[in-house]
Amino acid sequence: MRLDKFLTECGIGTRREVKNIISKNEITINGKKAYSAKEKIDLEKDVVKIGETVLEYKKDRFYIMNKAAGFITATEDSREKTVMELLPEWVNKKDLFPVGRLDKDTEGLLLFTNNGKLAHELLSPKKHVDKTYQVKLLKEIDEKSVKLLEEGVDIGGYITKPSKVQIINNMEILLTISEGKFHQVKKMLEAVENKVIYLKRLRFGNLELGDLPIGRVREISLKDIF
Repeated sequence: MRLDKFLTECGIGTRREVKNIISKNEITINGKKAYSAKEKIDLEKDVVKIGETVLEYKKDRFYIMNKAAGFITATEDSREKTVMELLPEWVNKKDLFPVGRLDKDTEGLLLFTNNGKLAHELLSPKKHVDKTYQVKLLKEIDEKSVKLLEEGVDIGGYITKPSKVQIINNMEILLTISEGKFHQVKKMLEAVENKVIYLKRLRFGNLELGDLPIGRVREISLKDIF
């Protein structure tokens, strides 16, 4: 792989920007300064550094975030703050995007990747990937409402698939669903004459939020997802 392409793929900058970095002799290959953008990199053997930092090429990248409220799930927006703004500098943002979406006021687990095929698989209705949410309610929830939620409720002409409800207390539940319709959790609680006042996604497929602090990001591997 050409050096300029390698640096671009590592998220160092655009082709023009990395050529400027190379011209300033900031890049070394196996300890020797690189002078040309056309130099070839052996991805298996060569050690490329920018200053003292070793650059690692990864074709596919995966990160999880504990999304904070107040950010929309989008790569860019002219009016709203997006989740991309929460990504720290060390994250290689090239071609990165969030998988699925969380509402602006919703917190919790959000997966980012540059692998479109994997994202499509995870979001495909045929896959039935489970998602678990912590749900705090406006009113106490009763056994009848729990049964309705688990069997499926009408959220505007669509009957939701069976779900699982775990009661934390009479004002808080864990709700696990296998689909992701627009505002689904909120609409499901409205269907049983209740209202969501706080929502946080704790699990997405095999991925769990764990103790990741709000607004923080952790890099993961493909084996963590499947």
